Amino acid sequence: MSAEAPLGVTPAAEDGVGVAEMVEEAAVWCAVHGLVVGDRSQPRSGTVPGVGLVHAPFSLLPTHFPASFWKQACELAPIFNDLVDRVSLDGEFLQDSLSRTRQVDDFTARLLDIHVKMMEVNKKEDIRLGLHRSDYMLDSETNSLLQIELNTISSSFPGLGSLVSELHRTLLNRYGKDLGLDSKRIPRNWAATQFAEALGMAWTQFNNESAVIMMVVQPEERNMYDQYWLINHLKESYPFIICFLFPCNVKKTLAQVEAEGQVLPDGTLVVDGRTVSVVYFRAGYSPNDYPSEAEWKARLLMEQSSAIKCPSISYHLVGTKKIQQELAKPNVLERFLDNKEDIAKLRKCFAGLWSLDNEEIVKTAIEKPDLFVLKPQREGGGNNIYGHDLRETLIRLQKEQGEALAAYILMQRIFPRASLTHLVQGGVCFEDLTISELGIYGAYLRNKDKIVMNNQCGYLMRTKVSSSNEGGVAAGFAVLDSILLTDEVIAIYRLIIMNIY
Repeated sequence: MSAEAPLGVTPAAEDGVGVAEMVEEAAVWCAVHGLVVGDRSQPRSGTVPGVGLVHAPFSLLPTHFPASFWKQACELAPIFNDLVDRVSLDGEFLQDSLSRTRQVDDFTARLLDIHVKMMEVNKKEDIRLGLHRSDYMLDSETNSLLQIELNTISSSFPGLGSLVSELHRTLLNRYGKDLGLDSKRIPRNWAATQFAEALGMAWTQFNNESAVIMMVVQPEERNMYDQYWLINHLKESYPFIICFLFPCNVKKTLAQVEAEGQVLPDGTLVVDGRTVSVVYFRAGYSPNDYPSEAEWKARLLMEQSSAIKCPSISYHLVGTKKIQQELAKPNVLERFLDNKEDIAKLRKCFAGLWSLDNEEIVKTAIEKPDLFVLKPQREGGGNNIYGHDLRETLIRLQKEQGEALAAYILMQRIFPRASLTHLVQGGVCFEDLTISELGIYGAYLRNKDKIVMNNQCGYLMRTKVSSSNEGGVAAGFAVLDSILLTDEVIAIYRLIIMNIY
């Protein structure tokens, strides 16, 4: 990993403007505009709205990002949306690809059990809604944009991520001339409004004016304000929905769904006396979300219903690490996509991905562990294995033999270029070498054969100290950021807007 001249804060920021002044203004902006999360030091901050707030961790200024790679990432979003939908329809592929994983991973096995039940009754999902996020890093070794993972469930931070872009634009409008930075080079971030639009359009397609949109959440959620921003935009775009039992204010845990929910003979999902049209999962992606059988019963109950699931169980499975690795194999994409140009674009962004059955790659990873990442079938950050721990884990798995190898995949480690950045956490600003990860949001909605929506719809930039292996904001490893496009930025950005919006 190589360091370069600071991209986050230029010398002018220290000499002419003053970092402390910018930090104070930014912190005030966060408080006034709702760029906040729950304070971990306040026990009630994850359960009671408005109690124990602190600004979300953020970078003081946006990170430089080449316009050509930004354009590439945006163009990939609709292709990945389509791919997820097509792969989800191939139940045998999902079951076969994850068959060995189910033997050693209880969580994946339970998801597959629900999927099997849906296959056995030939459950049809006429209306299919996906809110995805594909994450990338710029690899300095190959000078290419490489995919980290594809998220198909609980793609977080569309609300707060959109706000960080506005925060940086505000700061550059005031200080940009002294810093030599142009606020117009920060792409508009429509993630929150576009996600809300997708949820609203799904509600419309369901065609039941008395039905509600239900958000499935964790019992303690300090990132609830990211979720509330979606609710707020949904109310603004679909105010007429509010007349019917406040449908976009329905937030339930899995346990509450199990206790209050039922599926009527016609397939209608009713929770707490309300008909549910859309189930939007912001929980259910981790084993921690299923502490008892009640939560698994709730997941099955919702899957059996006619409500639109975001994601459905099949969409959820498409987002597993093992499926990502399977799709990277030769000739597999051709099973699902016909357009050769689209296939080539996807392959161009694939990093090296291998199963642990590949003895040659495993041997290389043991010898050179710093060149690889070992990934289990988990979401949410803090799960990957690196360096010495990677070597020790592979050696142990080899000794154990059996199916334990199927619980992981090996991935080529990506080496982004590090730069000096000012990071702000808890009102404290510090400077460190950082690396960044770009997530591109995508929204997909299909009603039978009609594609209602297939868009790239905003982005999430996360920046972390380069010495940290993990990168989740909610997990405490990273800060929220935005991007400052370089090169032929304005012409390219206008082209993207014309094509997408």
